[in-house]
Amino acid sequence: MSDKIRSQHIARKALLYVRQSSSYQVNHNLESQKLQYAMQERLCGLGFQDIEVIDEDLGCSAAGTVTRSGFERMVAQVCMGHIGAVAAREVSRFARNSREWQQLVEVCRLVDTLLIDQETVYDPRQGNDRSLLGLKGSLNEYELDLLRQRSLEARRQKAKRGELIVAAPAGYVKGEDRLEKDPDRRIQEAVLLVFTKFQEVGSVRQTLLWFLEHDLQLPVKTVDGDTRWKRPQYQTVHRILTNPAYAGAYAYGRTEHSTRYEEGKPRKASRRKARQQWLSLIPNTHEGYITWDQFERVQLAI
Repeated sequence: MSDKIRSQHIARKALLYVRQSSSYQVNHNLESQKLQYAMQERLCGLGFQDIEVIDEDLGCSAAGTVTRSGFERMVAQVCMGHIGAVAAREVSRFARNSREWQQLVEVCRLVDTLLIDQETVYDPRQGNDRSLLGLKGSLNEYELDLLRQRSLEARRQKAKRGELIVAAPAGYVKGEDRLEKDPDRRIQEAVLLVFTKFQEVGSVRQTLLWFLEHDLQLPVKTVDGDTRWKRPQYQTVHRILTNPAYAGAYAYGRTEHSTRYEEGKPRKASRRKARQQWLSLIPNTHEGYITWDQFERVQLAI
């Protein structure tokens, strides 16, 4: 047992914090889950008898961009002075941003709560431990930024080669390395009809009105990638007519996303970029519904 663990710590409850950053990790990195839950044995070996596991943040990032109910509940219990120690297999499980990390360390210091990982017991009331915890927090944040930059650059390079297929628009399905036409003939005919009617009437609004007058629905893709039939809206028609994928071209980086804060809450926004600002535009990568020349004429008409 560490000499940092004293009777006043053992007399209180210990909290084991379990977290993974994404749903994919929760479903596939099962060994990581087992190792994190196994920290209960370490806490028992250190003398703690009352141990509570907080695992409602499984699938939540610790980068500070989402609300973590489990982390907030853990900090709240620590603030009440009822907790002798908070534990995680790695301290990066607690937080990967300075704001939440420093909050946790400072609260633990004020109420004499220990922090424990798989290797060390930290007492934030001791200067050396507090400095070490501050250094680890900075390294965790730097590591997250580095991983994010590497992932983003790899994604950009894959997109430049035309190999990054995030989602398939209505009328297409994702193949192994390219888009393929949806095998449903009704879906194909509906997409083609949008372009045919636009060439006849000459405007997005008139095309939309024609579909509404004839009570025709259009296929749209859901967030899960499924195709649903819905009463068309202006954006539905406009999105089909302006998407280069329907002309057999691969395009990436057509929109720019940003986050702004209103009343302390993040709000995401996006805007379309000019074609010369797109990251990638590669013609003839898959079978289109119209030719590239036809697509260009549609863009001029819009």
